[in-house]
Amino acid sequence: MQIFEFIMLLCFGLSWPISVYKSVKTKSTHGKSVFFIIAIIIGYVSGIIGKIINKQLTYVLIIYCFNLLVVSLDLLLFFKYKKNETKKYL
Repeated sequence: MQIFEFIMLLCFGLSWPISVYKSVKTKSTHGKSVFFIIAIIIGYVSGIIGKIINKQLTYVLIIYCFNLLVVSLDLLLFFKYKKNETKKYL
């Protein structure tokens, strides 16, 4: 059954590197929601905790961790570029 979870995480996780690339390229937070990004992070952390508690230390856990890392990078970029956007209007 973990193969289906793996496929879901892999497909869903493909969007995050694209989001990070867009942030770096445009240096903008336009179209992004900090609350959405945080909700996704909470979801990945919950998935990781669930895997650890259930002692399911498999390749699926690696995908959870990778996705968490990329989404966290997107969050850091959000705050960096939001700060720069705020400075422009002061």
